Amino acid sequence: MNANLIIKNASELVTCSGFAAKKGKEMSELGIIADGAVVIERGKILRVGGTAEVMAGLKDSGKDLSGFDTINASGKAVLPGFVDSHTHLVFGGYRADEYAWRLKGDSYMDILQRGGGILSTVRATRSAARQDLVQSGLKRLDSMLAFGVTTVEAKSGYGLDRETEIKQLEVMADLNRLHPLDLVSTFMGAHAVLPEFKGREDAYIDFVLAEVMPEVASRKLAEFCDVFCEKNVFSVAQSRRLLNRAAPSGLKAKLHADEIVQLGGAELAVEIGAVSADHLLHVSDDGIRAMAGAGVVATLLPATAFSLREPYARGRFMIDAGCAVALATDFNPGSCFCESIPLIAALAALYMDLTPEEIVTALTINGAAALGRAQVVGSIDPGKQGDVVMLEHPSYRFIPYHIGVSTVEKVIKNGNLVFDKERGGHPRC
Repeated sequence: MNANLIIKNASELVTCSGFAAKKGKEMSELGIIADGAVVIERGKILRVGGTAEVMAGLKDSGKDLSGFDTINASGKAVLPGFVDSHTHLVFGGYRADEYAWRLKGDSYMDILQRGGGILSTVRATRSAARQDLVQSGLKRLDSMLAFGVTTVEAKSGYGLDRETEIKQLEVMADLNRLHPLDLVSTFMGAHAVLPEFKGREDAYIDFVLAEVMPEVASRKLAEFCDVFCEKNVFSVAQSRRLLNRAAPSGLKAKLHADEIVQLGGAELAVEIGAVSADHLLHVSDDGIRAMAGAGVVATLLPATAFSLREPYARGRFMIDAGCAVALATDFNPGSCFCESIPLIAALAALYMDLTPEEIVTALTINGAAALGRAQVVGSIDPGKQGDVVMLEHPSYRFIPYHIGVSTVEKVIKNGNLVFDKERGGHPRC
């Protein structure tokens, strides 16, 4: 594949132009070019602009276009590839039975406390063969690709021991090598408390710091370290200790923050300079304002609130307070068995009061910023990776409007066509 491509005549070329997270009112600025074109050469974006201007510039430059493929995007909207910046996609087993329990009234935390939830997936993931995890991971990435995702984050945390945490991260490295999607790995050894450590959570943090994190860091198996900072899981003090030790090891900080109760996770994210704080269903007003001032990305996961029948995070308030908001799926086998970007978009519009423009920003440049990738993906700017999606429709507004149904027709990754609905999909083609 030559990775040289010209996309022209797009009804809307939605550039989302920028190299950092967009905050507050900036999230409505999509940088739309009517009748737009983008030129990708050797996998990188070379030119962006109106079709007539771009094609004239290519002609004037004398560039040989015989080695370029061309896509006519007439009547179609073209956007940056989506960035799903929070998932738990590498796991063994499933938890359909627990979904049924929740429908009968059992809470997520009740199920966890009696050994289900994350601990159920821990048992299944520990027993799963590495190659089986790779094969299931590839299928899940194929599904994400069909929804227009070109960069995805994945967390460990279904091992809670050295061997399985390392196995999960090694699987992620395999997936990143084998699949067109870029996969960003996060070490989340502090995802739950094993029964043998109940009441001795500090001892478990000691174990993670002494026995697991050094190998993760020395082998560069992850870019980020995450922790479930929550009542009855890991306290603010324990989370602080873990993440402060992660930083010198080269692992940037993320937090599951203020999901079940208001604990101060957002404030901790600001204190330690985390890249993002995620979930935030019960975050305080002060925490939101502090995140806005510090530039911590607020990663919101509306499908999890939907699945758990919990109140949604206050996305509208966060944006009005000046936050940079990202949206992600939280795909996992328990609280959110869902990788549907269009459902995320619809829920954000209907229940979090985000506008279509803010949703697009949250799924592109802000998702990239939540992964420290805003300099290379998340927008259609010269010099960035040629990661682009083309919709079936003429406007980005169809993304939340066609509820739960993908409007993505084509996906281009590094200048190569890797998904085409018109040709039956063919992920990894």
